Amino acid sequence: MSTDDVPAHRRIDLDPAEALRLLGSVPLGRIVFTRQALPTVRPVNHVLDGGDIVIRTHEGAALTSQARQSEDTGVVVAYEADAIDPDTHLGWSVVVTGYARLVTDDDEVARIRTMLHPWAAQPGTDHAVRIHPDLVTGVLLTRTGDAPEDGSDGRGSEDSDG
Repeated sequence: MSTDDVPAHRRIDLDPAEALRLLGSVPLGRIVFTRQALPTVRPVNHVLDGGDIVIRTHEGAALTSQARQSEDTGVVVAYEADAIDPDTHLGWSVVVTGYARLVTDDDEVARIRTMLHPWAAQPGTDHAVRIHPDLVTGVLLTRTGDAPEDGSDGRGSEDSDG
């Protein structure tokens, strides 16, 4: 095998705790939910609060409406955030799957407003949605031969997809 055949990069599966830590280190991500039976993706900013991902929404948002209708069970969503260098293709990506529920307690909504300010001006962004992670997967994209800074191999007990 020549050196041209050796991949320059490798992926390391992250354990859920490290994946959530990385997700919490960036302000923006993408929420994926179903709208009219099709997947819909929206960029949003977020904050981690008590292990949950919290985003703010407005009254007319499809997710707000769906979460309100499914108040007891919540709406199944995926949330993705990453930090990948466009030139080197090194970095990380995290995907969380769980149930999104509309935050209905006025005091909690007020607290969330102090922690999370909308990144895009949208009138009426007075609602908050809390996503409880049920499945957390993450991958570190690194150079072949690089080890994670903590010396571990970065692998958790869960396998990540493709």
